[in-house]
Amino acid sequence: MLPWRGEPAGRIDEHVFESELLRGNPLGDPHHRPLWVYLPPGYDDDPDRRYPSVYVIQGYTGHLAMWNNRTPFRRPFPETADEVFARGEAPPVIVVYVDAWTAYGGSQFVDSPGTGRYHSYLCDEIVPWVDARYRTHAGRDHRAITGKSSGGFGAMITPMLRPDLFGAFATHAGDTLYEYCYLPDFSQAVRLLRAFDGDIGRWWREFQGRTAFTHPADEVLIGVLGCSAAFSARADGVPELPFDPRTGVLRDELWQRWLAWDPVRMVPGHADALRSMRAIWIDAGTRDEYNLDVGAQAFHQALLDNGVSDDLMHFELFDAGHGAIDYRYPVSLTWLARRIQPAPVRDTAPPIQ
Repeated sequence: MLPWRGEPAGRIDEHVFESELLRGNPLGDPHHRPLWVYLPPGYDDDPDRRYPSVYVIQGYTGHLAMWNNRTPFRRPFPETADEVFARGEAPPVIVVYVDAWTAYGGSQFVDSPGTGRYHSYLCDEIVPWVDARYRTHAGRDHRAITGKSSGGFGAMITPMLRPDLFGAFATHAGDTLYEYCYLPDFSQAVRLLRAFDGDIGRWWREFQGRTAFTHPADEVLIGVLGCSAAFSARADGVPELPFDPRTGVLRDELWQRWLAWDPVRMVPGHADALRSMRAIWIDAGTRDEYNLDVGAQAFHQALLDNGVSDDLMHFELFDAGHGAIDYRYPVSLTWLARRIQPAPVRDTAPPIQ
């Protein structure tokens, strides 16, 4: 395997998207965002052909440039995605890579006074912009979304909230079943915050003034702070922790705001939207450090309990932890691409005599 980039069969158009919805966001993050649109082989050959689309979103602390990161003996997802189309393993689709980075490391793809209107940015700005500039099949039955970890969470909730836009999704180790996914970090955060007198704001100010991830508290506290900004920020944008930072006791009203975003708990209220999906892929590693394999099982069962046909779903647990599961992405992309294709047009004309 060559350790450098080869020549793709398709191409990626790299844009800078100017978002009006992110302009003036609470964290002062840029409202000009990178946006990549992958066009499959043959896109330029037939100007009348239209294509389904798959939107790709990232996990926490992910940003668009990271898709080009190379690790030993593996290629990044844009290259393995290109390969499935070049080999004819998947019918061609347009793949849209969306950036939702914030100063806290991520947005959870929700609208929040603590971070900004990232859900609306994705749904009401990016999707129509792509449809207006590329030859997409613009109907929701031909549009899917996929992601891992926090991106897997975004891929679960977005079709629930906007089934008019997305008719299929894939979630890889998506954040769900929060009592197992997030609660363990709360007790760790209490211990780590002892060094900052229980003040996560003090830790944040220090974090901003030094090299990131050089303190043992950084990895846990950045996630806790960022998710608090997404799920339990005050109206003025200040994140509020869902637990007392000195005692660890849950703050029930704030914790309930987090639980309202738990995809397992969201399923009954969005059952009609989920039953309308054309395809749902759910997977996770059986050694996931955040217990997201347990969450994946719970989400799958919640879908079954609420009338989603098992025939529409692919559910799989495999031997892995939370990281280094990017080899799964082209597999689910292939599966989604086959299921969001338009039905072949049937010739209803009478036979020629």
